[in-house]
Amino acid sequence: MSSHRRLVKHFSRKSGPLKALIRGLMVSLVEHGRIKTTVARAKEVRRHIERTVTLGKKGDLNSTRLVIAKLASKDMGLELVKNIAPRFKDRNGGYTRVIKIGRRPGDTAEMAFLEFVDYDYKAKATATKGKATKEDKAAVKAQSKAKKANAVAVEKSKKVVRKMRNKSRAAMHAAR
Repeated sequence: MSSHRRLVKHFSRKSGPLKALIRGLMVSLVEHGRIKTTVARAKEVRRHIERTVTLGKKGDLNSTRLVIAKLASKDMGLELVKNIAPRFKDRNGGYTRVIKIGRRPGDTAEMAFLEFVDYDYKAKATATKGKATKEDKAAVKAQSKAKKANAVAVEKSKKVVRKMRNKSRAAMHAAR
């Protein structure tokens, strides 16, 4: 099956679990203003959250109900309609941004922050008394560790492949 002209990533999930994944990420983004996830997930969730914010900007009863249905959380739906959507009343889209932060050490998946464009991590830091700045420092530290780990992993994998190739050649020559 070709992947050309496909509009949606499926993340190896059926429709129900996929919907739950996207919905959960959207709720987390509305709740926290910024989430850390893989780049592919961030780009997919961005599509959905942008449409939901645009819907929330209308502010009428029907739009509010649709937003609540999309998020499957009354509290977060009302939060989006009452607090987040009005912040973007002068903006015609582009409410979020994806900031790449390097690779995850475990599986070297490309990671990113997905955040609203007016997200102020300094204000969050003062509100949470330095927690966000520690988180940001940890993210930078994790990024540098991930780069080093990625380089080491690439070197190790090259060595393993080289050893396997040499064993295979030796076995082939011994069989002759």
